[in-house]
Amino acid sequence: MLKEVKDIARDAGAAIMDIYRSNDFDVQKKADDSPLTKADLAAHNIICEGLRALDIQYPVISEESSDISWAQRKHWCRYWLVDPLDGTKEFIKRNDEFTVNIALIEKGVPILGVVYAPALDAMYTGERDRGAFLNDKAISVATQEPEALRVVGSRSHPSQETTDWLDAQGKSYEMLAVGSSLKFCLVAEGKADIYPRLSPTSEWDTAAAHAVLSAAGGDVLTLNGEPLLYNQKADYLNPHFIAR
Repeated sequence: MLKEVKDIARDAGAAIMDIYRSNDFDVQKKADDSPLTKADLAAHNIICEGLRALDIQYPVISEESSDISWAQRKHWCRYWLVDPLDGTKEFIKRNDEFTVNIALIEKGVPILGVVYAPALDAMYTGERDRGAFLNDKAISVATQEPEALRVVGSRSHPSQETTDWLDAQGKSYEMLAVGSSLKFCLVAEGKADIYPRLSPTSEWDTAAAHAVLSAAGGDVLTLNGEPLLYNQKADYLNPHFIAR
């Protein structure tokens, strides 16, 4: 289904860019005080309709339609996990660092992921046992230990806890601030070594890029050293994690 999912992501990206080029974002505030724009909703509708039109049907969780009871979804073996516009703050700031995220989850593990950055025309894909790609060119994580760690961190959500954790590693590092799930993707293509996240994220923020990174030879672990898993509890919040 990867080709079809890529097409869906491109369609969502085109709708986002139409709004991005306009002056009418219609910015609202959600209950958690995070921003919501017309672009989030337009992409959500395109992605959900596209996934539901595929030959093989799985349930869909989107950031914009996540009110699904734990009693119902805890029995799911496979489902789609979607962030229609990851990096809404970057979208509003017009810095191009926002993405469309679509992941297929199987028994808590992201096995397929598409991360499309429409303003950059960068399409990252990852599929279990089939590798990771950027615009159809194979990518992989860095294989040599650098003298100074290349660390990616959040542009809009800086964290003192992350800085403290890095300082405690006793290794020199250089920091690059990037928006949205592109942080994972830079690690996946070998342009960064590690992405520590010690501030809140939701499962839809990470799943698609997690699949890309895994397919590129990387992993995402909790601070206890356990694999980061999805749909294991009633809420959608991730624990703190290290993507590497």
